[in-house]
Amino acid sequence: MNLPKPEHSIASFVRRNIPLVVTMLIQVSATGAILAPPAIAPALLNQLGVDSVGIGAYIATAYIAAALSSVYAAAFIQRWGSIRTSQVALGFCAAGLLLIASLGPFLAALGAIALGIGYGPITPASSDILARTTPADRYALVFSLKQTGVPLGGAVAGLAAAPIAVHVGTSSSLIFMAILCVLAATLGQSLRHQLDNTRAPSAPWPTRAGFMMPIHMVLSHPGLRVLALCSLVFSAVQMCLSSYLVTYLNASLGWTLVAAGAGLAVAQSGGVVGRILWGAVADMTGKTMATLRALAAAMAASSILMVMLQPSTSPALVLTLVCVFGCTAIGWNGVYLAAVARQAPQGTAGTATAGCLFFTYIGVVVSAPLFGVLSTALGNMGVGFALLAIPLGVMVFSTRTMKV
Repeated sequence: MNLPKPEHSIASFVRRNIPLVVTMLIQVSATGAILAPPAIAPALLNQLGVDSVGIGAYIATAYIAAALSSVYAAAFIQRWGSIRTSQVALGFCAAGLLLIASLGPFLAALGAIALGIGYGPITPASSDILARTTPADRYALVFSLKQTGVPLGGAVAGLAAAPIAVHVGTSSSLIFMAILCVLAATLGQSLRHQLDNTRAPSAPWPTRAGFMMPIHMVLSHPGLRVLALCSLVFSAVQMCLSSYLVTYLNASLGWTLVAAGAGLAVAQSGGVVGRILWGAVADMTGKTMATLRALAAAMAASSILMVMLQPSTSPALVLTLVCVFGCTAIGWNGVYLAAVARQAPQGTAGTATAGCLFFTYIGVVVSAPLFGVLSTALGNMGVGFALLAIPLGVMVFSTRTMKV
């Protein structure tokens, strides 16, 4: 029996899928950067002198900036190329973390804006690369593999940022995440010639009309409109889970910050599994919309169960629930991005993704502060999670006859 040589396994996979590996590492760094402040929120907010509503303010600020920069990203991708655009974006992410690390409220607000500006172009840039280098019949799986960079980045924030904040300090934690962004940007340079070979250096700079073009593409295309609606709801649930889970476990269930950070890592790890699993399911069945509706139902069930958790609940049971919740609420993105790439007219995957992400970020911007205000007013963050089942149910009902 002939067994494959070691060089034909992991090393061979990396060589054959360099665009996928590079875009995944860039995504890990960018997501770890934007989720690092929520991952250390109890300590960071205490030093800034604000309560948990500050998490919502941070998310809203960062993602408003991300929504705007994601739409403008199409022009930068055309002019600079996807790798250079990603490098500049990672530079903004690193700068944002350093501003927040100053622990001054005004500079922290500027840091949130810088992080959003940096985070917005990352997904359109990677979608442009993968749409040009991936066979159409492997879109869902490849895009899902790349999107595992999001939960992996969240896991890095939970497993690295939180312990560093506890044992060294909050500023050191944020500086560490900034260094990861710089390293990822440096790694991309060696591949710029290969992956930015379609750029047009003389292409026009972003304009106001150019800002509206990706949004108009989505609104005028029936399939993209459906996907934009789904992503608005799904992103709201995902961001509430990613941003408030540490605070919920720490403040409501009495877990230590390190243990709560580990809980976030478990949820994000569930998202890694989910992104690969749901991508494979969507490719095999060819039913993207049905897959997204099934995920919405599972998210709704998980969100309702969150309100039943108590400080006395077994940690194993809590971790099981957050893992399942993460598998669905953080696992949908690859299926969604593959569907966008399939629906987009030939050669416009980056533009279509940028337009859809504008609506994705609207869901984040609206939901995060609203979740914080409602949870504070109700005095129970678990109830806040349970209320997420309402928009999920509306989404399932309103798209029951739609097919993508």
